[in-house]
Amino acid sequence: MRFRSTTALLGVLFLSACQSSGAGQTRRELKQSMDSGSSACRQNPVYCTRTVGEDMVLPARARATAEAGASVAGAIKVMDEAARARVREIMETCANDASWEVNKQLFAGQTPTADQCRQIVGTDATGNSITRAMQLGQMKHEAAMRCVQARLSVERPGGFSLKPRYRYDPKTKALELISPEAEQALILSGRTVKLRGTLVPDVVIHVGNPLKVLWVFDFKFPCPISNNPSWRRYPEGPPHEGRDQGEVYRAAFGDNVSLVAPAWGAH
Repeated sequence: MRFRSTTALLGVLFLSACQSSGAGQTRRELKQSMDSGSSACRQNPVYCTRTVGEDMVLPARARATAEAGASVAGAIKVMDEAARARVREIMETCANDASWEVNKQLFAGQTPTADQCRQIVGTDATGNSITRAMQLGQMKHEAAMRCVQARLSVERPGGFSLKPRYRYDPKTKALELISPEAEQALILSGRTVKLRGTLVPDVVIHVGNPLKVLWVFDFKFPCPISNNPSWRRYPEGPPHEGRDQGEVYRAAFGDNVSLVAPAWGAH
């Protein structure tokens, strides 16, 4: 079927919390792993600058704003109630817009029924069935990521990352950022086992350093929409067996972790 090539990639990348039925990651998402500002800083320090009085690094494209007195550094480093409310609003709007966009494309704007969600639309590389719910989840995630990228690039340049990958050790509490380049190298060399159990939240709000996390968001797109959104549970085996995404995310990133779903909001 026409979904074989896409789902082959999903099978390779579906190594973290999303190993149960649901949406995996495409190679394009790997390249989108970090927003352009923080990615440029990591790849080449010449594109970064330090703001006077701050230990945070800002992308060069934010330099003019910072020097003009807009205090980009302060806005990123400290999130007051208004800033938190605005970020939450963006996440909720992007979830709703993504769901509407895909439903309009495939169902003339109607929400799919339970029977439609259970419909088999393809198979993956190992012959497992792909349901319409899985297909819709993937499409809506991609639409939501485009929406978040467009909005946060304006409102929090250098202060967010999309689908960054982390390695978290629950025993030592150590959190490590895996760069997109290192991730690709592991995939291309066939050493994907080293990515097993890594954490890939959809959106991370940070202070200009993805290891200094302010807020984590993960999108869920239940099908049918009457289903309650929920965190996926990790499969058997270390390091997170028996726990769900939300529990592990809170242990790794702190209490500011929110699940976002259309018509449900961010909680």
